[in-house]
Amino acid sequence: MNRYPFWKYSIIVVSVLLGLIYTLPNFYGESPAVQISPMRATEKANSSLLVTVEKILKQNNILISGVLFEPSGIKVRFSDTDTQLKAKDLLQAQLGNKYMVALNLLSDSPQWLTDISALPMYLGLDLRGGVHFLLQVDMKGALSKSLDRFSADIRASLREKKIRYKRVSKENSQIIVKFRDLESRNKASGEIKNNYDDLSLREQDVQDEFHLIIALKQTALKRMQDSAVQQNITTLRNRVNELGVAEPIIQQAGSDRVLVQLPGVQDTAKAKDILGRTATLELRMVDEEQDVSIALSGQNYSGSELYTERGGGPVLIKKQVMLTGDRINDAQPGFDNNNQPAVHLNLDSNGARIFKQLTRENVGKRMAILLIEKSQKEVITAPVIREEIPSGRVQITGNMTISEARDISLLLRAGALAAPMDIIEERTVGPSLGAENIARGFNSTLWGFAAIAIFMTVYYLIFGFISVTALGVNLLLLIALLSILQATLTLPGMAAIALTIGMAIDANVLINERIRDELRNGISPQVAINAGYERAFGTILDANITTLIAGIALFAFGSGPVKGFAVVLCLGILTSMFSAIMVSRSLVNLLYGRRQKLKIVPIGQVWKPSNNK
Repeated sequence: MNRYPFWKYSIIVVSVLLGLIYTLPNFYGESPAVQISPMRATEKANSSLLVTVEKILKQNNILISGVLFEPSGIKVRFSDTDTQLKAKDLLQAQLGNKYMVALNLLSDSPQWLTDISALPMYLGLDLRGGVHFLLQVDMKGALSKSLDRFSADIRASLREKKIRYKRVSKENSQIIVKFRDLESRNKASGEIKNNYDDLSLREQDVQDEFHLIIALKQTALKRMQDSAVQQNITTLRNRVNELGVAEPIIQQAGSDRVLVQLPGVQDTAKAKDILGRTATLELRMVDEEQDVSIALSGQNYSGSELYTERGGGPVLIKKQVMLTGDRINDAQPGFDNNNQPAVHLNLDSNGARIFKQLTRENVGKRMAILLIEKSQKEVITAPVIREEIPSGRVQITGNMTISEARDISLLLRAGALAAPMDIIEERTVGPSLGAENIARGFNSTLWGFAAIAIFMTVYYLIFGFISVTALGVNLLLLIALLSILQATLTLPGMAAIALTIGMAIDANVLINERIRDELRNGISPQVAINAGYERAFGTILDANITTLIAGIALFAFGSGPVKGFAVVLCLGILTSMFSAIMVSRSLVNLLYGRRQKLKIVPIGQVWKPSNNK
């Protein structure tokens, strides 16, 4: 009746052992480290890089606590943050711009645990420290960029079909194509309708011109906005990866906002600069047919814009964009033939084809390369095209420092943002505050567990002690699950752990009280124990299912800290069901299951009703 088969005991023992192994890494802590990895994503770290790094540190008397060698990079462990920061600056200066040196934190757990993928939980921003940003996507900028792309495509389509038009211009949130005759407008209208499903057309006659007013449909506008947010999230992830941040949180928060949390980041100014900047390139032709001096006097040319070349004078640039940074496959800092800082670009196949045609058709003419950052456009250089360039390799120079070349390369390599973003909220959590939060969360869990243990042992005696043991197994399995899933533990998550302890003991209280009820009815102890577990199961299941539904709803509709709380809560419900029912009963069965003449159940005072008539 109160005996378990061997396979059930085996499941429990294996679960507890695995829980112990995968919980262990969380007790070893972390140590500051420096991560060195090649700038080019296609390159791998090698043994010669490892030798070089160790040699640099040894020559400068910097002690290391350990080295982790991986194909993606080398991680060097140090005893304190001061040594870490000193080593980072030194390695960055001596290795040059071929390698990226970033600050990191590494687990101190033994190698044998790492080999079996027993890793500690990641700590969230509020526990580890770091930076929190809330960025808002400029949807007007996204719309403007989309209209620019459609304008260029419409020009190309009309030229290909040899449909004569007077001008294509962008005004507010519309594209206006002007024609000299009605027949051309009708042909263009049919062509655009056939090739561009996302555009709505409206005809308008203005004096002797025939206008075609083009706008994005509402469905296309909504899709474009969603796409802009998702592309920006992808780009931000690429940039954060370049910074070497472990387990960043980058997710959508509302229709046009993105939440970025970088736990463990110490160089907050650098992180803010990289995330907040929007860098892309535009290649345009210099307008050499117009007089720059007239433009300087205030006269505007409809097809050109006036800029100042970096390190040079004013220059007129045509508005038509020939090539954008979207075609960039790779961007690396380097030096030109005169040993001046430069950015070397590799274009994709389409970009190389466009660039080849552009340089072939414009030999002897000047081409301007514009760098666009935070909606500000600057002409970096405007060289003369000497010959056709078929390889798709482009070199950008123009009075830039090594640091500027490195940052520009990083931004271009990580990808261009689909729309500009503004930081509307910024918060920094220091490591000391994070350590204080960890201590408080740990103490609240510890004291809560201790108080429950004392109460249960005093009130239910041996059965109370068994319940506390099951509660400890529940906590062990919960931490192990969070570690296996590599979940990010936040302060709300620690609150959920403390809450789970209170909820988990509730199941054992129901079981113990049910056993007491059966004993009051005069049932034998063995039958009472069996009936207590069997009859309490339905109530425990109902209570946990309703709480699990609430936890799933929190996870589905919440965000950020709310989701973290929900994950821990749902996992805690599952582990509490296992520990309260299977683990506690296995202990009871081991202690009392083989006693056929069990007379007393050590479950505290059983109050029997008096039969007063």
